[in-house]
Amino acid sequence: MLDYKLVEAFASVLGQGGFEKAARALHLSQGAVSQRVKLLEEQAGCVLLVRSTPPVPTPAGQEMLKHFRQVKRLEADLGQGLGSPGQGFDTLAVGVNADSLATWFFPAVDPFLDAHAVLLDLSVDDQAATLGLLKAGEVLGCVSDRAEPVQGCRAAYLGDMDYRLYATKSYKMKYYRDGKTLEAAEAAPILIFNRKDVMHEVLLGRALGARPELRNGFYLPSSERFAPTIATGRVAGMLPDQQAAPHLERGEFVDLLPGHVFTVRLHWHCWNLDSGRLAGFTEAIVRGARSLLIQRP
Repeated sequence: MLDYKLVEAFASVLGQGGFEKAARALHLSQGAVSQRVKLLEEQAGCVLLVRSTPPVPTPAGQEMLKHFRQVKRLEADLGQGLGSPGQGFDTLAVGVNADSLATWFFPAVDPFLDAHAVLLDLSVDDQAATLGLLKAGEVLGCVSDRAEPVQGCRAAYLGDMDYRLYATKSYKMKYYRDGKTLEAAEAAPILIFNRKDVMHEVLLGRALGARPELRNGFYLPSSERFAPTIATGRVAGMLPDQQAAPHLERGEFVDLLPGHVFTVRLHWHCWNLDSGRLAGFTEAIVRGARSLLIQRP
């Protein structure tokens, strides 16, 4: 049997990003927290935590963290079922991609948050990487571009987001005066979310017949600032239709690659737990997303 005071200390070190912050959160001395983590590792018979800055879990530690969060989720549901929901708010850890967070996510889940005493602990990553957060036990559920559920989880289709490459008319005249060529694409400055972002390369490759070697990337890890930055005329960039629509209506943007669309199919993944709270949130996000996103077979 696990001593959950020890497991709580271990999870707090990871959640707070260090032993000192975990000690403050648990109202213990730093030495007491360190001792609890050491005792847990002795009970488990393996190292659970890499003592780096910040600390990170080993593969065994990831499994321990996942187990702890599942137990905490079930305990919270049990309290509600027994008529003693406890004080304060319930917290759901969720992974989501930045573009979803900037567009449809909150409109989809706002009714649920208005009706329940629930707080969200959001982790933001690329839609291809959020599933790793779920596998590691860092979140209860996530928005991902992967359709197949991982072991111990379930998945539901949310909808599609269509992206196009947008720019101002002045940008198009400056960098694509002689038409859409591989050489023009390689020389033109382009907005990129981060080093994981290859959406623009894929779309340009489809349109031009070969992927360009982009030499002038402007890296901006903020979905909210993409459209305003494109509007300056300095760069082109990929935008979902939801964010581009008002700029198109005002005639500020043009589609640099008409007829070429990059579609991201989004799915909701969550642990396969008998949790009423998680089931309620799952129902809300699926229903909300399907009312806001493009639905395709």
